[in-house]
Amino acid sequence: MRVLQVGERGAERPVVQVESADGAATTFDLSGLTRRVDGPFLASGGLDLARRALEQGDLPPVDVDGLRTGAPIARPGAVLCIGMNYAAHAAESGAAPPEVPVLFLKTPNTVAGPDDPVRIPARSTRTDWEVELGVVIGSEASELSSPDAAWDHIAGYVVTNDLSERTWQLEESGGQWSKGKCMPGSTPVGPWLVPAAEVDVGHLRLRSWVNGEPRQDSTTADLIFPVPYLVYHLSQYLTLEPGDLILTGTPEGVALSGRYPYLRPGDVVEVEIDGLGRQRQVCVAAAPAQAPSGVTR
Repeated sequence: MRVLQVGERGAERPVVQVESADGAATTFDLSGLTRRVDGPFLASGGLDLARRALEQGDLPPVDVDGLRTGAPIARPGAVLCIGMNYAAHAAESGAAPPEVPVLFLKTPNTVAGPDDPVRIPARSTRTDWEVELGVVIGSEASELSSPDAAWDHIAGYVVTNDLSERTWQLEESGGQWSKGKCMPGSTPVGPWLVPAAEVDVGHLRLRSWVNGEPRQDSTTADLIFPVPYLVYHLSQYLTLEPGDLILTGTPEGVALSGRYPYLRPGDVVEVEIDGLGRQRQVCVAAAPAQAPSGVTR
């Protein structure tokens, strides 16, 4: 079972898909259960309710051909990101592997659909891609007793692309990375949310491409800090709430390595995680700044 939200930005509706043995997907409307896939829906056991309704034949089929795919979760309360969580990526960044998880934040308004265009900011010269496994929190987690306790607080998993502006992140940051992480639309999420019980999260292949050329190719088995430890660790410092999104880090193969050029308008970025779907973003130039009404330049 995989959960999506389809429709124009701000007017998405929730649907659920099941895939047959031959790979064909059938889509069913979730609007009768919830208006959106968000924290309250997840906290109330919404994924289990959706599965039960699906098994009982209570969900009407719906045609979503031609509709935009939005992020599979509505705007999260927090987007928490782990830096340098693959040793090879830390090395290509010029850093030693961290001894404790490195945390930075992205603003929730960076979340976008998986195939929405990526706007390259006008000042940007170093926009980079980063395929990452995203963890969606399903119930409140605070001061968990152990990493094993984390499993009960995970709703599911998503594909994410942690788009970054490296000059802002590293040279204009003042020592904290978030300036280079919060451009509009810089967190494409989806296409699907897959319930945690259906995912072998320790053995997922992650890949990325730019203009059809391979860039990243790794597996979550190479994570320095695995998913349950990250949830446990973060819960010692803050309260994770239903619908919150954790980005778990990216493997090697980004432009920061010096091996590849940074993104430019016209480039096409694709990222994929086995079983969680594939994203495709076309990079576009930023729109010219608009002068205030009545002001000439």
